[in-house]
Amino acid sequence: MRGPSKGRTLEAIVEFLDLPPLLGAKGTVRLPGSKSISNRILLLAALAEGVTDIYDLLESDDVARMLEALGRLGIPWSRREGRDDYQVQGVGGSFPVKAADLFLGNAGTAFRPLTAALAFSGGDYRLSGVPRMHERPIGDLVDGLRQLGARVEYLANEGFPPLRIEPGHLTPGGIVRVRGDVSSQFLTALLMALPLAGVETTVEVVGELISKPYIGITLDLMARFGVEVQREGWSRFTVPGGQRYRSPGTIFVEGDASSASYFLAAGAIGGGPVRVEGVGRSSIQGDVRFAEALEALGARIEMGDNWIEAQAPAEGKLKAFDLDLNHIPDAAMTLAVAALFADGPCRLRNIASWRVKETDRISAMATELRKVGATVEEGADYLTVTPPARLISQAAIDTYDDHRMAMCFSLVSLGGVGVRINDPKCVNKTFPTYFAAFSGVTRPVPVIAIDGPSASGKGTVAARVAEALGFHCLDSGSLYRLVALAALRAGVGLDEEGWLAGAAASLDAEFRGDRVFLGGEDVTAEIRTEACSAGASRVAAYPAVREALVRRQRDFRRPPGLVADGRDMGSVIFPDAERKFFLTASVEARADRRYKQLIEKGLPANIFDLSQELRIRDERDASRPVAPLRKMPEAILVDSSAMTVDEVVVKVLDQARPSV
Repeated sequence: MRGPSKGRTLEAIVEFLDLPPLLGAKGTVRLPGSKSISNRILLLAALAEGVTDIYDLLESDDVARMLEALGRLGIPWSRREGRDDYQVQGVGGSFPVKAADLFLGNAGTAFRPLTAALAFSGGDYRLSGVPRMHERPIGDLVDGLRQLGARVEYLANEGFPPLRIEPGHLTPGGIVRVRGDVSSQFLTALLMALPLAGVETTVEVVGELISKPYIGITLDLMARFGVEVQREGWSRFTVPGGQRYRSPGTIFVEGDASSASYFLAAGAIGGGPVRVEGVGRSSIQGDVRFAEALEALGARIEMGDNWIEAQAPAEGKLKAFDLDLNHIPDAAMTLAVAALFADGPCRLRNIASWRVKETDRISAMATELRKVGATVEEGADYLTVTPPARLISQAAIDTYDDHRMAMCFSLVSLGGVGVRINDPKCVNKTFPTYFAAFSGVTRPVPVIAIDGPSASGKGTVAARVAEALGFHCLDSGSLYRLVALAALRAGVGLDEEGWLAGAAASLDAEFRGDRVFLGGEDVTAEIRTEACSAGASRVAAYPAVREALVRRQRDFRRPPGLVADGRDMGSVIFPDAERKFFLTASVEARADRRYKQLIEKGLPANIFDLSQELRIRDERDASRPVAPLRKMPEAILVDSSAMTVDEVVVKVLDQARPSV
């Protein structure tokens, strides 16, 4: 699967996405709606009297699960065609459908509030989700509901979904106690459901309440729907009796402040400025305080009522930090990756709630940060991240079906290294278009791809162009020549694909200027012999060999840029290259060049034999089943049959410079 963005391609093959090394970040992003606000508004609109028009609702898996559930519970809703605007017909109380099986995926913002609301609906309901949802605790919410007389049964493991809710003899009023140190969603669920009871009820929080800003969102939205909650600090909440939800008529969903964190961090890491629109100083979301955390790291922050902008520190490097991040648990994940770009060890504290999210985020984050070279200390409620001297390129990041893991680790590419994101579709939970948006504000390390048949002069031209631009140079053919050389030295036949693939994966190869080394030995001349040249063409036809060398070749893509020559640079290795060239010449011209090269080196040569070998090699390269030699439609054709090397270099530079 490939998706174009701003003239380049991000390559995904079914289950992973390869992000190229990036030079920096700059631009503006319009944020999708907040997941937390979207699902809260949907539930309140369903329980309210009247019709609610909802604008800018988030289009995501979590919201889709809530909409499906509301529909099964008898709530009429509709979507305006081609827009993220919805209309919900409220029922002015409990749900009309009194028996339903509801599948809620991994949507905690749907599962927890619906559990509480259904306990007050007097029906028989079953709630389930994906396996991870069944590992996320819900016992504290169930205990609170049982204190009110609700009948909630665990269908598998005590304290965890799936659940069955049956009609109970509810006795609301008095005081309900609920723990606040596991998830703020338990308190949110109780508060949103209590107006259905009709009598005054107080909720006391046991222990420290985490994620207080999310409770602030709940109280603000309840007030917009006509229900006021009396709050004593963050430990006691009273819902007076006699209140009913009433539609505000029209309501807008703010942009998602948690999603803003990735782009603001991109601006702070990649230079910027990067501006996010949809949240700002007037936001009701606590995660806008992520901007304050970035500012503490030295980032330059500007803010308006509905936008925030971030730039890198004036001195370039982010400062090391030690922060209590209890108030922004979701956005705090972005800081864990930003720590890779700090000037010393960084400590993230009071993040125990990460353990019970879509995955155990503390463990997952520690594991994946180590893959890119960080030293990580993991505790029950903290992480300490020491950035490496150099990031490890082409690391394959596992995402654990957690959207925030995928989005956070995209930022690694701003370190000038490629990164592979496994299961990129997990971002559909909250931000289906994330990678396209990220691509829109970032600039990849430029690549000039020069492909063509053997002896077309592409190696010489690539080296000269790279020198003129100050770019790195990749002679991909040398890697295949080294594989052939390794086989010839070991006495292994060139038809032993398995051995050749293993050699390709473990080659101790090094390039120093125009010299090529194998195991520390200079083999520049040896790999240019006809035996190695012919062997390289044969081993390059094997899929296993090519796969072993793909990521090694991509690792040559480093700032400030790369000129890569070969036979599949523009088609397979760097399909998103800024400029692609196909350098060719007649067989006669190429044979004459090769003949002169060999004679100059004092080697025997026969021009007729060279011509025949080139024809055979051209046919083999063009007809091989994997990555055949071919001119891409967007590649600029350069026929050098009657051109000097200088003329070809000038032509390539003239065409390449406007883009790089």
